[in-house]
Amino acid sequence: MDKAPQAKKTTAPTVSQINAEFVTQLANKYWAPHVKKKLAFDSMVIEEVYQKEMVTSKYSVRKIMLLEFSQYLENYLWVNYSLEVSSKAYLMSICCMVNEKFRENVPAWETFQKKPEHFPHFFKCILSAALADESEGYSLRDQTILLLFLDHCFNSLEVDLIREQVQKLISLPMWVCLLKARLDLELKKTPKLKKFWSLIRKSDEKLSEKAREQADQERRFLSRLIKKFHTVLKLIPPSGSVSMDVVHYCERFIELMIDLEALLPTRRWFNTVLDDSHIVVHCYLSNLVQWEKEGHLFSQLLDMLKFYTGFEINDQTGVALTENEMTTIHYDRITSLQIHVSKDAKPYFGGELQITTTRIYRAAFAHFPELHDFALSNVAAVDTRDSLQKIFGPLSPNSLHKVASYLCLLPALPENVDTTYEKEFLLELLVSRHERRISQIQQLNQMPLYPTEKIIWDENIVPTEYYSGEGCLALPKLNLQFLTLHDYLLRNFNLFRLESTYEIRQDIEDAVSRMKPWQSEYGGVVFGGWARMAQPIVTFTVVEVAKPNIGENWPARVRADVTVNLNVRHQIKQEWEGLRKHDVCFLITVRPTQPYGTRLDWKKSFVEQTGLIYVRGCEVQGMLDDKGRVIEEGPEPKPELKGDLRTFRVFLDPNQYQQDMTNTIQSGAEDVYENFNIIMRRKPKENNFKAVLETIRNLMNTECVVPDWLHDIILGYGDPGSAHYSKMPNQICTLDFNDTFLSIDHLKACFPDHVLKVSADSVTLQKPPFKITFSVKGNRGVKRKGENEDIDSEKNTLFVEPHVIPNRGPYPYNQPKCNTIPFTPTQIEAIRAGMQPGLTMVVGPPGTGKTDVAVQIISNLYHNFPEQRTLIVTHSNQALNQLFEKIMALDIDERHLLRMGHGEEELETEKDFSRYGRVNYVLARRLELLREVGRLQESLGVPGDVSYTCETAGHFFLYQVMSRWEQYLSKVRPKGGKTVDITAVSEFFPFHKYFANAPQPIFKGQSLEEDMEIAEGCFRHIKKIFTQLEEFRAFELLRSGLDRSKYLLVKEAKIIAMTCTHAALKRHDLVELGFKYDNILMEEAAQILEIETFIPLLLQNPEDGFSRLKRWIMIGDHHQLPPVIKNMAFQKYSNMEQSLFTRFVRLGVPTVDLDAQGRARASLCNLYNWRYKNLGNLPHVQLLPEFRCANAGLLYDFQLINVEDFNGVGESEPNPYFYQNLGEAEYAVALFMYMRLLGYPAERISILTTYNGQKHLIRDVINQRCGNNPFIGRPNKVTTVDRFQGQQNDYIILSLVRTKAVGHLRDVRRLVVAMSRARLGLYIFGRVSLFQNCFELTPAFSQLTARPLQLHIIPMEYYPTERKNGEHPSHPVHVIKNMPEMANFVYNMYMHMLESARQYRQFYASQQLLPPPALGQESEPVQVSTEEEDGEEIENDTKPESTSETTVEVEGEKEEEAATKDEEHHKMPEHPGRDSDSEGEEEED
Repeated sequence: MDKAPQAKKTTAPTVSQINAEFVTQLANKYWAPHVKKKLAFDSMVIEEVYQKEMVTSKYSVRKIMLLEFSQYLENYLWVNYSLEVSSKAYLMSICCMVNEKFRENVPAWETFQKKPEHFPHFFKCILSAALADESEGYSLRDQTILLLFLDHCFNSLEVDLIREQVQKLISLPMWVCLLKARLDLELKKTPKLKKFWSLIRKSDEKLSEKAREQADQERRFLSRLIKKFHTVLKLIPPSGSVSMDVVHYCERFIELMIDLEALLPTRRWFNTVLDDSHIVVHCYLSNLVQWEKEGHLFSQLLDMLKFYTGFEINDQTGVALTENEMTTIHYDRITSLQIHVSKDAKPYFGGELQITTTRIYRAAFAHFPELHDFALSNVAAVDTRDSLQKIFGPLSPNSLHKVASYLCLLPALPENVDTTYEKEFLLELLVSRHERRISQIQQLNQMPLYPTEKIIWDENIVPTEYYSGEGCLALPKLNLQFLTLHDYLLRNFNLFRLESTYEIRQDIEDAVSRMKPWQSEYGGVVFGGWARMAQPIVTFTVVEVAKPNIGENWPARVRADVTVNLNVRHQIKQEWEGLRKHDVCFLITVRPTQPYGTRLDWKKSFVEQTGLIYVRGCEVQGMLDDKGRVIEEGPEPKPELKGDLRTFRVFLDPNQYQQDMTNTIQSGAEDVYENFNIIMRRKPKENNFKAVLETIRNLMNTECVVPDWLHDIILGYGDPGSAHYSKMPNQICTLDFNDTFLSIDHLKACFPDHVLKVSADSVTLQKPPFKITFSVKGNRGVKRKGENEDIDSEKNTLFVEPHVIPNRGPYPYNQPKCNTIPFTPTQIEAIRAGMQPGLTMVVGPPGTGKTDVAVQIISNLYHNFPEQRTLIVTHSNQALNQLFEKIMALDIDERHLLRMGHGEEELETEKDFSRYGRVNYVLARRLELLREVGRLQESLGVPGDVSYTCETAGHFFLYQVMSRWEQYLSKVRPKGGKTVDITAVSEFFPFHKYFANAPQPIFKGQSLEEDMEIAEGCFRHIKKIFTQLEEFRAFELLRSGLDRSKYLLVKEAKIIAMTCTHAALKRHDLVELGFKYDNILMEEAAQILEIETFIPLLLQNPEDGFSRLKRWIMIGDHHQLPPVIKNMAFQKYSNMEQSLFTRFVRLGVPTVDLDAQGRARASLCNLYNWRYKNLGNLPHVQLLPEFRCANAGLLYDFQLINVEDFNGVGESEPNPYFYQNLGEAEYAVALFMYMRLLGYPAERISILTTYNGQKHLIRDVINQRCGNNPFIGRPNKVTTVDRFQGQQNDYIILSLVRTKAVGHLRDVRRLVVAMSRARLGLYIFGRVSLFQNCFELTPAFSQLTARPLQLHIIPMEYYPTERKNGEHPSHPVHVIKNMPEMANFVYNMYMHMLESARQYRQFYASQQLLPPPALGQESEPVQVSTEEEDGEEIENDTKPESTSETTVEVEGEKEEEAATKDEEHHKMPEHPGRDSDSEGEEEED
């Protein structure tokens, strides 16, 4: 549990440092993008930069960061690379730049696409350098950089340029470096490979000598690299001092091996080569493993490598091996060793290994009489490590070598020659190969779900927030491909667990530090503080340890009682008493060594200072009452308990308890459960990790049945387009598009490349809704040209059939709600794809109508497949509510809608769509319908009480209503073709009295067909009443609300909505209920964690071994922000922020890219549309008045305003990552105040920023300047860009904060979100010199910097204006030079408006307001002092540059004057200048 040294934060260079740097000076001469006259390429510059900036600084991250940021790779290194200039310095410089790009998480390979012809030579040079000795000039540090570069290459197989080179290193020919016996063995196991091997040999013979030599070097590269690693590993001494360069090289090498083993395309061939090299055995016996501190990470990486080398998969077929198959392979290996007794010995276990190796092993033990007992033993008696060591330990090294050579593990030992291998290695080789392994699923089931102190503070597993991306970590990675579903779930399980552990660590450190544990005078613990989320434990007792279940060796359950003294504020006491069943708490033991009053030093180890010894998780069962019984949750009020002592019964983790007790008994360690002295709770929203982990573990224990058409795509293999509807075998020909199209012209415009054949010739009949028949791809193999042409013409022909929705009744509410959105052709393609079976992925840029498309798909599925059920999953409650509100506006019966989770409270409707809300709706609706039945009974004159229950109503319908209807039909539709008078339809209609309350007359009397349709519509209305009552009949039989809600979920609801978190938490309950669904639609799919996207696919049990899932529609935008991962290591190193949606896009799964936005002005859209495929504008963006008019009082619709240091300070960082910039905050608020004074509505303006610290500062400034002023007020929102994703506003004021380094805005996805939130106006405050040089941001910032960098305002122009956007204003333009000038201007304008208002009231005869101050005049400078609550005065000495020395005090004359002028006016906040500390506790976004 030794805590690693506190990781240091990589300090980004400041702008002044950048300008002073040698690199910057060179860049300005040779490659800086903004320099027009550059010097010619000089290779000596690269040598000089390499020596001075890289080698001399020992590859300092700061130096390399500076070089990469200057666009060294893009503008100098690669564009000038050629065979002639290639050198060590050149190669190392390129590798360092690529590695830095990966560290910064920015695209790395795009640059190489510009000159791809040079990449093969460059890659060949890298391979040679990676194998070079130190004598050739490549130090181990250099080669570690090369290893990292190669690792990035192997993890970028989706890039064609990289894949072409990597495939030469890893393929079947690389087996040339295997032992001859091993090669023969492997080829015999897979006969198909033997054929391929022969073909490879023949093709090699045709190659030239040089080509054959080159091919041989590539094939043997990895084998030679392994040998080189082995040499380096031996450099580490058993004691003394160890070179960290050697250690880092070994760590990076093992990381590369893990990554090759964890990808099926590379593992398929490489696993055999790795196994043949016995590298895992060599590593476990190496000196590095013995070094406790230096070798700790290496040992953890080695455990990961061992796990993957023995992974449960068939390397050749890629099929996951079951537990039985793994057992068979293990038994085969042991029995292969045993076969030796007689010539005719037959194996008693069949299996893949046994069949192919019997001939080799048959005579293996004729030479080893001492192993006869082993040969005759059963497998279970000899397959443990101890027994194998006892059996093979007495053998000599030569004998062990011979055994290994019989097994094709080592080359044969010549006669009378001693082995060169050490006995320790030979013994470990045989034992590790044949020992019994615990299955992966068993290991997982025995793993505790709660983290302990050993994991929580292990920097290699849970790094600090300062992880810089330099070193490697013992963490799984989420890349493009996975070995099996088990591997997929296991990696996600581990990462989710560790990300939760990181958050738990933060909570524990916060709570324990607030409690201030100190050592008392008598050696005990005394708490000098208190914490809301933690309490000292009075007593702790384990009350139950249940017997293990059959087949398990851990207790079935362990329960304990925890007593605390809640002598705290009433509100906090209620929070503790409100702990619910399944809430997770943590039990902590601290033994502080610090004396009373010692302050905590955050730079030192938290664990050592607080004396934290143990951390164990527990799950609350409930609080105990006075009699010691658990108080059950329910509607009944909880009993009042006396005093402050409260006892909670908790469940402990049985696996952890078993491990702790075993450790106590075997090693004599103290009992963990006798020492707890703190219990800590967590916020409910952040405390669902255990339920999600249990869900993933349950999935791994059940047979995960993913639909066949999805299986390979989820793992990342096969044809990425195989699940597209066009390739699905069950594609549907005819689809009813319902109200999707607004007219036949709309339909024609949506299919411009198709010929439409409409079944109705009359134009009047060509009205929606339309059924469309598509030509589905038929049988292949058409050979004749003419037939091919016919097929093509058919393919482009659509058969359109208009149809009339049957009349639903005479009441206005019977008319179906219709779609009013004129969908674009691309949106129609998305809707069509969503209606077809298969996987549909829709990329929806900002403002392209993603939600409207989703709602239309849901509506169309509901009407086309009424028997199917659709599950809607989103990332946030807000998105789910937006979706639901739009669904309610369409023609969907609300009794079929159900919203699960807690977000339904936020729905902007009086209707309750939660489970119990729907039950109440059904019960109320039942009574309403029964009243209608009573009215119908009365109208027909039928005696009795038929409207008592659904059952009696059903009988009434069958015997009274149907009989009358059939009798009526016989009169108005007589047999024999007799004509019927038009009046008969109305005359014989039996339900006139019932429909007396409908709009009259019911029958028009103009045409027989029309009146008959009306009559049938009336009957459909009546029939629907009884159909619904039949559906509601179950609610009469089910008496409890719980049973009714379950029935509703499983049977009644057709469209069920929930968040991805709710799905993960409730999977077990849903499966238990027998929940079923056919379609899944996911909104915000690019914002959902990979595992939380996968779990909703498996919320139902398979039917006969197959999943009933037919459609999976994912709608999202991978160019916007990904899921939030708080720990930088998991985000960067493990790529945990990659959503499944993004991975599918990277794999090449076909997407429908929506291409027309209707949110923002076209000019604003240009700031981000470069990131998308052909993103254009909808017509209304150019036509509607709000888009055509200019922004009043502002010359431009968007502007980047440069903000220099204010009072000599740019960005500040009061806490780590809590960035603030007072100058920008004041400027942003001043602009907001100016807009409000011009008449802009406050709710149409939002202020955004890229950092949480700045958000708090802006809120402080608003509170001080204008928050309580009724003339100005507050903007709609002040929040971060990340939080505002998915929202929009007309006018956005954006603060970029940073002045030293670009920071996380360099992530283009964040830039896209920031630029796309505004509809009409975007005003950005930032340090232009910093952001304009950033390569990734160039497309946006080149447009922003094309306009003036000082704010241009038109103070005489009030909101709203009639000036057209782009027109020169009739009023003069005023240029604001800096923030103090803007603040002065706004202040004077405000005071002037007050004066005008006062004069207007006094002289109401004068109808004209006084104008604002003359534009040519300079505003008077203002020196302000503000008084804080404690009376402390803070002054601001800042003055605009061109002002006189005269100052006016606001607290004095002006404020007094304002008070006399307007008694009702709230005080105008003072001039900017004071920096307020934020008191907000919100965490970093």
